[in-house]
Order: sequence, then C-alpha cells, then structure tokens
Amino acid sequence: MSIEVENISKFYDSQKALNNVSFHVSKPEIVGFLGPNGAGKSTMMKILTTYISPSEGNAKVNGFHILKDKLQVQKSVGYLPEHNPLYLDQYVKEYLTFNAHVYGVKKTRINEVIELTGLTPESHKKIGQLSKGYRQRVGLANALLHDPDVLILDEPTTGLDPNQLIDIRHLIKTIGKEKTIFLSTHIMQEVEAMCDRVIIINKGKIVADKKLSELREGQEQTVVVEFDYRVEDAFLLKLPKVKQVENTHDFVYEITFSTTDDMRSHVFDFAHDNQLKILQLNQKNASLESLFRELTVS
Repeated sequence: MSIEVENISKFYDSQKALNNVSFHVSKPEIVGFLGPNGAGKSTMMKILTTYISPSEGNAKVNGFHILKDKLQVQKSVGYLPEHNPLYLDQYVKEYLTFNAHVYGVKKTRINEVIELTGLTPESHKKIGQLSKGYRQRVGLANALLHDPDVLILDEPTTGLDPNQLIDIRHLIKTIGKEKTIFLSTHIMQEVEAMCDRVIIINKGKIVADKKLSELREGQEQTVVVEFDYRVEDAFLLKLPKVKQVENTHDFVYEITFSTTDDMRSHVFDFAHDNQLKILQLNQKNASLESLFRELTVS
C-alpha cells in the first residue's frame, strides 16, 4: 500500500477536524478526496505530509510511519499545497535548480520535469510572469523533482481557466499511470475527469470510499433524444425499464430509465421500428454532484 491511514483523529481544542478516519490507497491509483469546505481534507493532507501530527491514530506512506519516520515520508512524497508557495522573482529553471540542490537530485532531473510538465517554452521566464496554469505546473514540477512514489495535491485546479484545466488534468492523468496520486478538491467534474476512485469526507468522517463506477450503482440513467416531430409521452413509455418521460422543449425528450445500463441502443431500435427519425441521442448519467449532495447535505 502507498498510503495506509488507520483511525486518524485530529482535534483543534474542542473542535474535531478528523474523526476516526481510515482508508488505504494503492499504486498506481488516482484518488479524489472530496468534501465540503471545512470537512477535513487539508488537515488529512498535512498529516500525511508530516506538517502536522494526528491527535490519535496512525498512518504510513510508502511503508514509513508518519511519526517515527518523518524524513523518509518527506523523501517519498511530492506535495503541492492549496496555496502554491513560489518565489515569484526567481526564474523557473533557477527555482527548480535551487530545490534540486535541497533534495540532492541530479541537475539532469530538472530538464526531465520541465519537459514532463510542459514548462519548456516558459522555463526562461520569471515565475511572476507566468499564468496561474503555468505556476501550477511549476508547483507540480517541484513536487516531482525527487521522483516520489506518492503525490499529494491539495486543490490543484482551483482558479484555472478551461484551457488550463484540460492541460493540468491531462498532466495529472499521465503522471498517475506510474504513481499514486491523492488529490483533494470540491469540484465534482475534476474527480470525474481524472480519478479512478473517490473518498468523500463530511464533518471529519469518511462517508464514501468507492470506485466511481460503484458510486453510480443503483442510480437511474437519462437518455436525451430529439426526433424530427412531436411524439406522445405515452408512446415512449412503451420502452423497456422506462420510469419517466419529459418533453423538455420542441421535439427533445429526456427519458429516465430505472437502470444504469446504456439504453441508447434500445431507444435507437425503438425509433427504427416505429419509423421515427432521431436527430440527436445522448446519455445523461446521474452526476457525482448529486451523489455528493446526498452524502454531505444534512
């Protein structure tokens, strides 16, 4: 196991930020750590990176104990905190060279992480001249300098524009093919785009720990279909496993099925058998956002 958390609790005076939290993360795996603001996400990440100690419980990272083997944990973890601390007056390569010296890694590694994180065209610039997206890349490059087996990323996509989001998502997914990535976020779309598994925390307690596919088990599925003319709702209710039909506008219908199976082929066959012409046909699965709300809104 890359990360082993056993019965971790953290108290701030009378406030319990984490309440008997346990989970394991294997390699390679990208795990999204979700929760509303104040749920305990950043606290857990600070514990795993040895910035703070738990009040109760134990945790290991790469087999090293977070209390007994702090230095070994720090050597085996790459950490990108929520507020990416950078020296804005330094040049990109200068900053990474400085940190490479601290880590004791070879200078050739600097060029490797610059290329890996797509920083090559910006490496001659001062960090203060970079966009938010490229500053995040610098933070990731720094976290990867010592080639850690585990990356812990706290809100890595906050504040990025759509193009920057796509680039950072692709970068994280690429890195995640070989390493363990544990990332926190409160943005559901980021988890769906990048992660294999989701752990949801609410009020300091784990309320879900499943593969994304498992989270959707038992959920309904909605198919959006547009015909070339108006069709009676009662006619579409003849489809198998139909729960509800709604005419949203013009000739567009949302058909809800009581199954997670892909029902688009059934809709297509039904239309063909009844001489209906389909102009568009899309699947609209239950969103992770709705599941998140069910688990975290009291």
